[in-house]
Amino acid sequence: MIIWHGLDDVHAELDASVVSIGVFDGVHRGHQRLINTAVSLAREKKLPSVLVTFDPHPKEIFTPGNNPPLLTTAAQRQLMCAELGIDAVLVIDFNRELAGLSPEDYFRTLLIDTLGAQHVVVGENFTFGDMGRGTSQTMVELGEKYDVGVSVVELLHDEDERICSTNIREHLDAGEVGRAAWALGRAYSLTGEVVHGSGRGGAELGYPTANQYFPDTVAVPGDGVYAGWFVIEGDDYIDGDMEPGLAYPAAISVGTNPTFGDDRRSVESFIMDRHADLYGHIATVYFVEKIRDMVKFHSVEELLENMARDVQRTREILIDAPRPTPLGR
Repeated sequence: MIIWHGLDDVHAELDASVVSIGVFDGVHRGHQRLINTAVSLAREKKLPSVLVTFDPHPKEIFTPGNNPPLLTTAAQRQLMCAELGIDAVLVIDFNRELAGLSPEDYFRTLLIDTLGAQHVVVGENFTFGDMGRGTSQTMVELGEKYDVGVSVVELLHDEDERICSTNIREHLDAGEVGRAAWALGRAYSLTGEVVHGSGRGGAELGYPTANQYFPDTVAVPGDGVYAGWFVIEGDDYIDGDMEPGLAYPAAISVGTNPTFGDDRRSVESFIMDRHADLYGHIATVYFVEKIRDMVKFHSVEELLENMARDVQRTREILIDAPRPTPLGR
């Protein structure tokens, strides 16, 4: 798959395409339906399929500081779109290239002049142009004016719930990682570097953890203990009995550590039945099911008793849970 960063990066020889546009944060089941529509149309017309996405989130431009925490990075979205059959991704810095354009100028600049769009696929809630004045209906009208086909994909509703990034964030905040996975079509995951934690003696307690910290711009599940999978990314040598790309069962703690007075919010994974030096490695944690809330224990003994129960419960949950397939492998 080709990746372009900015309008000027698009290959000059691209004279026709089928385009889908959106932030696509999470690439959830609703997004997948829209992308599949674009890919099918492109194959039918024997044209390349181009997905246009934005980094940073356009809401950061319109309402600075109020953009929602992201479910996926731009790089993760690109890999997911490649797996769905997209031929090229155009990543646009909205503030630098499109902000301030009228809907019609946006249509002409991006879709006609840059991408040679013969067909465009958008969601019914899509907005574009200066301050989001253009709507999906505006897109249809401009398509008719400039002889560009436009397909508007209805929002996906399932079990009386709208499948959208906002609702997925709400499920994650509530610790409902199973419900988030249902909406996403896959287990929710976080990818980051394994770093040294607060030094509160996990190894000495018999439960050494791989510690990761994430900025507020990333959506992290609500505080609690979860059953999930731990995957080391890349192909670098690992000192221990673990291998890159394999999913290992893990009991995952999210939150601060009230028992030890640590107020930094972290994601700490106890990888079961494995021993390795993971510092400096990039790893992905996949959340399967919440086991319990985060609580403050009155003694180390009480903490250890609960950790043993957490590990046992994790084993039971993961017996029938499918192992994730890491992106790009």
